[in-house]
Amino acid sequence: MKTYQVVGIGNAIVDVISQSDESFLDLMGIQKGIMQLVERERGELLYDAMENRRQAPGGSVANTLAGLGNLGLDTAFIGRVRDDALGRFYADEMAKGGTDFVNDPVAGGELPTSRSMIFVSPDGERSMNTYLGISAELGPDDVSDNVAGRAAILFLEGYLYDKPKGKEAFEAAASACRKGGGKAGIALSDPFCVDRHRVDFRRLVKSLDYVIGNEHEWKSLYQTDDLGRALEQAAAESGLIVCTRSGHDVVLVEGDQTVAVPVNEIVPVDATGAGDQFAAGFIFGMATGQPLDVSGRMGCVAAAEVISHFGARPEADMKALFKQAGLI
Repeated sequence: MKTYQVVGIGNAIVDVISQSDESFLDLMGIQKGIMQLVERERGELLYDAMENRRQAPGGSVANTLAGLGNLGLDTAFIGRVRDDALGRFYADEMAKGGTDFVNDPVAGGELPTSRSMIFVSPDGERSMNTYLGISAELGPDDVSDNVAGRAAILFLEGYLYDKPKGKEAFEAAASACRKGGGKAGIALSDPFCVDRHRVDFRRLVKSLDYVIGNEHEWKSLYQTDDLGRALEQAAAESGLIVCTRSGHDVVLVEGDQTVAVPVNEIVPVDATGAGDQFAAGFIFGMATGQPLDVSGRMGCVAAAEVISHFGARPEADMKALFKQAGLI
């Protein structure tokens, strides 16, 4: 049986990307800068409205795994796609990127492979409209102990909590990983996700090994406008917390150690995947035994690379960029 350095579990979603302006978003009733879940009919309407669209394998955790694959780690993804054109495309693309897609595409499923219609504004903000499709059926039966239980690090996607079976899959994977001696952690995903699952996420902060979120997610989790107060409470409850702040220092707290990592503010071409690739850089640092500040800096370098071009996955050689920054 294979041992993986990092295993991710999350929604397997094909990203369909198109550029748009503010007037188009208003016309279509799209809320800028967040992820909204949509039903099948709404998803088809938005898909048909996209101009010059292009597709790529996506999903938050899957994007992170692609970044880790770029960095040469041995990775696997637990997800669910249908045996249709998009599903086969997704599984093949993950394999090409160096990540084992461990669940075979489902033959004869009623729901199609999931897709997210992403509209990128001129300022680089992305507005995601996600139809979950078959990925919403991901459940504990899709989690193999031979995969999750043999992971050195497990990375979980908060969006899974939007469906009961996803929650069960999430908890089965975390339990198997930690029983096998690995570390399990979560990305909070977005403030609205936190609002929907605040009680569960507060429990997870206490029970998992690391938690990654941005300033809006942490403030939502602890229902305060005072970020310092939110992080202080989180640090008292969790082994390791990470807080990203757009254009400002990243804050990392582990035990009695607090680190602030400076960020070089740049104008994004496309902000899609910034958080996902920050997680990739940070987890690479954890997986290779780097100090907390170096792991945080790796996350910042990875995030800066992905927002410099369209798409949620790195195009440059990330190890080369880390070397240029003096990190390896």
